[in-house]
Amino acid sequence: MATLLHIDSAVSPQGSASRDVTAAFVKSWREQHPEGEVVYRDLAATPLPHLDIAAVAAGAGNALRAELAAELAAADAVLIGAPMYNFTIPSTLKAWLDHVIILGYNALEESSITGTPFTVVASRGGSYVAGSPRADFEFVQNYLEKVLTGMFGVKDVDFIVPELTLAHTVPAMAELIPLAEASRVRAQEEAAQKAKALASRLAA
Repeated sequence: MATLLHIDSAVSPQGSASRDVTAAFVKSWREQHPEGEVVYRDLAATPLPHLDIAAVAAGAGNALRAELAAELAAADAVLIGAPMYNFTIPSTLKAWLDHVIILGYNALEESSITGTPFTVVASRGGSYVAGSPRADFEFVQNYLEKVLTGMFGVKDVDFIVPELTLAHTVPAMAELIPLAEASRVRAQEEAAQKAKALASRLAA
């Protein structure tokens, strides 16, 4: 029985592109692997405290950090909803990373997470693809890839990127609504396909 650790960090419980896509992933995962387990953390509904010096000094001896690290270590796959806020990840997701990365325990050479596949839904209000005017403002996908591969040595990091999510609310982007809708549908389909393939692989 495989375990999926599902992390959402979008502040809005409704209308969030990242939450819609992670939900499509989980739905497909459950359909393919009904006996599997899904451990869920909503970092907006239940935010974690910022890391303080006592927690840093305690490392894995800190109860909260040990709990989060244990959840991560027990996961056979990890799904993260990471919307772009002010060009980077939500502070709640950064707090989770700060708590769960414990040097000498699960990070760098001591990592037990290396073989765990990660899927990140990196939604954003505009477009930051290579060649776009704001390509160099992209600090979600670039950051998370470096953190996961650099701190945990993760070999399998996959990104699903719904773009132009502000097209429906920003008048200047109204002409981009068809592209935004197509991007969201494509992301949901990609999530369902990836979840199905991953659940099948882990259940084998």
